[in-house]
Amino acid sequence: MSTITVTTWSLEQTSPDDLVPAAEPAGDVRIVRAEVPSPEFSRFLYTAVGGDIRWTDRLSLTYAEWQEQLDRPGTETWVAYEKGTPAGYVELQAQDEGSVEIVYFGLVPAFRGRRIGGHLLSYVTARAWDLAERWPELPATKRVWLHTCSKDGEHAMANYQRRGFRLFDTKVEEEPAVETPGPWPGA
Repeated sequence: MSTITVTTWSLEQTSPDDLVPAAEPAGDVRIVRAEVPSPEFSRFLYTAVGGDIRWTDRLSLTYAEWQEQLDRPGTETWVAYEKGTPAGYVELQAQDEGSVEIVYFGLVPAFRGRRIGGHLLSYVTARAWDLAERWPELPATKRVWLHTCSKDGEHAMANYQRRGFRLFDTKVEEEPAVETPGPWPGA
């Protein structure tokens, strides 16, 4: 099997003051928390956003495994809609000692390049900082962090850095070269 070289960058903010918000895009763009954990909806978002950039790590999860991920305290899914159509999403996950990971972030291909991504990242990073207000059993957020990699969109790293995220680790690994799964086979 052939392999590809993948560089993974880890970035973080350590204070809410680190966040540099993007301007809101023009038009009817709304960001809404999906308050009812739904494996079907989350899997739809995951494949619609990550299918063309080889997101495959969750494709083999069972329904119960998806549900278990979504039911963890401090896990939230935030969805950007343009004119009522899902344009992208972010999944937050609370971790130990006040750390919150942006586990997944991205836009459906048809909505990229329309200034929605910076706004979505800004809005949801602010929600990561105030996560304990919605989950009082969790400690206050002390750190928001994420991974991005060379398989992600070409503007991902710059967007994170413009929002105030700082690089704290870089790894280079060989991964099996897999077909782009698309939102459905052959897409």
